[in-house]
Amino acid sequence: MATLTKNPNVNKWVDEMIALCKPEKVVWIDGSKEQLDELRAEAISTGEMIKLNEEKLPGCLYHRTLPNDVARVEDRTFICSRKKEDAGPTNNWCDPKEMYAKLTPMYDGVMKNRTMYIIPYSMGPIGSPLAKVGVEVTDSIYVVLNMAIMTRMGADAFKNLGDTSDDFVRGLHSKADVDPEKRYIVQFPEDNTIWSINSAYGGNVLLGKKCFALRIASYQGKNEGWMAEHMLILGIEKPNGEIKYVTAAFPSACGKTNLAMLIPPEGYTKRGYKVWTVGDDIAWLKPGPDGRLYAINPENGFFGVAPGTNAHSNYNALASTRKNTIFTNVAINNDDMTVWWEKLDNNPPVNATEWKGEKVNGPEYVAAGNKLAHPNSRFTAPAENCPCISPEFNNPQGVPISAIIFGGRRAKTAPLVYQSFNWQHGTFVGSIMASETTAAATGAVGVVRRDPMAMLPFCGYHMGDYWAHWLEMGKILGDKAPKIFNVNWFRTDENGDFIWPGYGDNMRVLDWIIDRCEGTVDAVETPIGYEPKPEDINVEGLDGITTETVADLLSVDKDLWKEEAKGIEEFYKKFGEKLPKEMSEELKNLEARLA
Repeated sequence: MATLTKNPNVNKWVDEMIALCKPEKVVWIDGSKEQLDELRAEAISTGEMIKLNEEKLPGCLYHRTLPNDVARVEDRTFICSRKKEDAGPTNNWCDPKEMYAKLTPMYDGVMKNRTMYIIPYSMGPIGSPLAKVGVEVTDSIYVVLNMAIMTRMGADAFKNLGDTSDDFVRGLHSKADVDPEKRYIVQFPEDNTIWSINSAYGGNVLLGKKCFALRIASYQGKNEGWMAEHMLILGIEKPNGEIKYVTAAFPSACGKTNLAMLIPPEGYTKRGYKVWTVGDDIAWLKPGPDGRLYAINPENGFFGVAPGTNAHSNYNALASTRKNTIFTNVAINNDDMTVWWEKLDNNPPVNATEWKGEKVNGPEYVAAGNKLAHPNSRFTAPAENCPCISPEFNNPQGVPISAIIFGGRRAKTAPLVYQSFNWQHGTFVGSIMASETTAAATGAVGVVRRDPMAMLPFCGYHMGDYWAHWLEMGKILGDKAPKIFNVNWFRTDENGDFIWPGYGDNMRVLDWIIDRCEGTVDAVETPIGYEPKPEDINVEGLDGITTETVADLLSVDKDLWKEEAKGIEEFYKKFGEKLPKEMSEELKNLEARLA
């Protein structure tokens, strides 16, 4: 069998996986168009994929997963470090020896009568000093076709590895019987290894995504002096052609993809402002030769949530799905073989197939309170389809970062925007990130859920050590470190309605953030950080939003923040002795400023 690399470390590991899984046939994925076309044709012929309307959605395919397999499964996700304390209190831990012993029999012969696909892939542009190589073996064509969109996949990926390096991430996946009771998504950080079994849903089986690009990479970054973060990367071009880049971290349902593909308000567009998307989900950040922090998007596509995506909420994301996209668990319009999901428009198809495969009358089905598309249904779209994809998207050096933005969904506590006093205080601001639950999440509304740096489910080691690594990076970067901000688009009035318009108008806040990075605008010192003067947020052309409204959006309620401080103290207790003393200091300083 011809392999795609001379690297003995790769070939030895692949041989071991073949011996374990015992596939009937083995296919190395070289990434060629011919090979991918053959695989698409095979998936369509077996019914694993459905071909969509070639005129309206050229190159697009449809896939559905089993109803028991529609999302990431945090309770079945493990960090198997040798020492339990290295996984920390926010991860599920198991001794690696014990986990290997439990899973190895489940993989033994699991690919009998199946084909094993061996997928070499690069996270990040080929040839980038920030990129890393992975090899995933899988028995799923769905995985191959998605990885072709989400990564730089194929023989070229080995260019970064060379013939001798052992620095590649070993990913073993089998859908097995898609049995939820035997479903495991397991990271072995010290072994550079990921094992996933009994799932066929993207987030659990596209091992380059959260498993490698965050859980394993965050651990690698700590050891190698860089950062893997759950952040979008955005370029803001000013009328003079100068571009400033920012990264931003938000928990889910806080408008991350919308910000990543923001369309500036008319006034800004007329003056010549543009926004460029480098990444919508993950950033790898490393100090460059000039001492500044540079970021790449390790991915090559978008794995986006479909429901709620429409021409108004996110024109650019929708446009990204128009060709060569895979749709998972959305609804099909059988009249013209196109797709539909909730909030795409107000016209559910009459002749519909809902996401589980049942033919229904769409309007009647929806009127009865059902969902045609699963709430976590997805599109996998090539980044190159995005109308505002950055010309620097494939730059192997990455882009220099001026600001890091944190955010959450808070009805009253956090103001529209504030800046941290310095990097250490900014690390504190990221560590206390939180959102209040909406009715959709749990039934309980307004419960504060902490999600530090939006990394709680994705940090591959102890969160206390992770914050210590952030503090260390600040020392390395010194005065070249990006400035750190916090935003909150979700303040509500007495009726519970959002005050700030959000979406494209968030550009007005980014504008102030860039001015702060350039040192061209003053700020007001408050107990929680530096805030804009209300008149420095541009409200020109906004209906019903005045400078007085902005002043209200920037108000800091000391009593609410004193309550907040108690909540932070409670949260910090989880991390015991691993909590960096600097974090406790920052909390004490906040309490003193509030008093």
